[in-house]
Amino acid sequence: MAYSDILHRIASAEARAGRAAGSVHLIAVSKVQPDARVAAVLQDGHRLFGENYVQEAQGKWPGFRDTFGRVAVHLIGPLQTNKAKPAMDLFDAIHTLDRPSLAQRLARLAQERGACPDLFVQVNTGEEPQKAGILPADADAFIRAARALDLPVIGAMCIPPEGEDPAPHFAHLARIAERNGLLNLSMGMSGDFETAIAHGATHIRVGSAIFGARTY
Repeated sequence: MAYSDILHRIASAEARAGRAAGSVHLIAVSKVQPDARVAAVLQDGHRLFGENYVQEAQGKWPGFRDTFGRVAVHLIGPLQTNKAKPAMDLFDAIHTLDRPSLAQRLARLAQERGACPDLFVQVNTGEEPQKAGILPADADAFIRAARALDLPVIGAMCIPPEGEDPAPHFAHLARIAERNGLLNLSMGMSGDFETAIAHGATHIRVGSAIFGARTY
């Protein structure tokens, strides 16, 4: 599906939900995509991308930024604690703050650097044992703890369980964000972003619907 088609679907979903035009940020998920496909979307004028792997992003985005100028890149995949420093140097936002040890590492680095990317707390709304994220019952306390470390927590993120209706998970995340005063919701992917927009998503993560299927 073409990039322009996704933009049209986002605009239609915003209108149906009674939301302001442009209130939803499209993160074009460029992980494991050929450079030519990414360059084509950059040439279309898009300037917000998502990556899952620090090392891949390190090899990709400095060159694209030299060519295309200012491009925002968000980390949407798991972050190993030992990759925190290069992640902070490269990404404008990290959507996967998911454990106390990572929060403490980012806080130390932020104090050293005097700056920190925007952070989203990943919540495991499905309470899946194999999936990263703070359990919903622990989310409020974790957000308080992260704020106590002076971390710039601006939102919450979730990935609903595969095969389940995503709507209850999006609604659950929205409630967690609201009671903690978080204004940003990173939720919704290629197959369900319109549902996410209906539940208040501010950032949607769309990859294959823009770039085509990935070849790993």
